[in-house]
Amino acid sequence: MIETYKILTGKYDVETAVTATSLVGVCSSVTTNERSQFEITKNRTKYDLRKFFFANRIVNIWNSLPSHVLSAETVNCFKTRLDRF
Repeated sequence: MIETYKILTGKYDVETAVTATSLVGVCSSVTTNERSQFEITKNRTKYDLRKFFFANRIVNIWNSLPSHVLSAETVNCFKTRLDRF
């Protein structure tokens, strides 16, 4: 979860993070509510192999987190809020 937070909030440089390229394309900005900037959607896959990639495994867990956890300003703040949740 911490790595996902770093990727989606831009704490990593996109060129250096290998999994960031798969998560950047997954981000959804269709809705306009507060939570929408943090939601990600699953990629549709043709083969079972792609289903178990990091980007697809974390989607359900990430989207189930409350918005006060996802709206943390720093990584340490995110860690403490995640632990409390």
